[in-house]
Amino acid sequence: MAIVDLFHIRQKRIRGEYPDVYQYEDIPEQLKNKIVNIWRETIGRDRVAYSQRTIKPNREYLKSCYIALCKGFGVLNLGTNISNDEYDIIYLDVITEHFLYQTNIDEMLSVIELMTQYTENFSKEDSEVGKIDINEVVNELNQHFREHGVGYQYENGQIIRVDSEFIHSEAVKPALQLLSNPMYKGAQEEFLKAHEHYRHGRYDSALTDCLKAFESTMKIILDKHGWEYDKNRDTASKLINCCIRNELIPKFWTDHFTSLNNILTSSIPTPRNKLSGHGKGNKTVEVPEPLLQYVLHMTASTIVFLVKAEETLN
Repeated sequence: MAIVDLFHIRQKRIRGEYPDVYQYEDIPEQLKNKIVNIWRETIGRDRVAYSQRTIKPNREYLKSCYIALCKGFGVLNLGTNISNDEYDIIYLDVITEHFLYQTNIDEMLSVIELMTQYTENFSKEDSEVGKIDINEVVNELNQHFREHGVGYQYENGQIIRVDSEFIHSEAVKPALQLLSNPMYKGAQEEFLKAHEHYRHGRYDSALTDCLKAFESTMKIILDKHGWEYDKNRDTASKLINCCIRNELIPKFWTDHFTSLNNILTSSIPTPRNKLSGHGKGNKTVEVPEPLLQYVLHMTASTIVFLVKAEETLN
């Protein structure tokens, strides 16, 4: 499927009318309609052929998605007029109706995320209209998010929050792509958890998972090369020193990366240790959102550097 660059879209782009600042509280009706049209064009409607009761391949995917949404939302069904005859249910129509009339942003994003995941799974088998290019599907979805100034993107199987398109494309997206290597599975899960916590406003948990992802990336590299460290006791600063000692960072860049070392130990571990890693007692400690954004992006940039530096050793 190709993204159609219509005249009015080009004119908006020329006039600079696309939003410069993202919002995170709502999905506009026009954007919802565009997303539904993506579903119709890819995973498609699932009407049963009554003459032979033939089940179309996409129906099983949509049925599984429908059941997963019902379980996730804690409801018996997503509509008020669901037939008792399974063959009368058109799952895409029911999911679409629920999505279009939904007002809770988290539930809307849950539907988008799950439908994209199931479309991705369905794309792995031939459909009646030909093979689905899931990369084109994701690109179109993310472009529509950007056009409407909605600060979310679908990356590596999850909806994540985007604060700056430049930082996202230059740091977060490359980090997720590099961590998709099975070797870094644990670090990838922790980094995605950090973004999930961030999206739901759980900033202290997001800080903790940033640190976990950062430390896991270093430990994976150290383990791969058999570099000695204390697996149970070494903190981020000691892991960084171990990486420098084993020339993951070249010696002739020592001065530069000593400075980087100082930045890393102050910007990632320290805020976590002070704000979320210890007991709060009777005092509530609020993690400022700008601090969390900074640490998320610094974590992403650092992971990109570490993985790229390790690749040069092979």
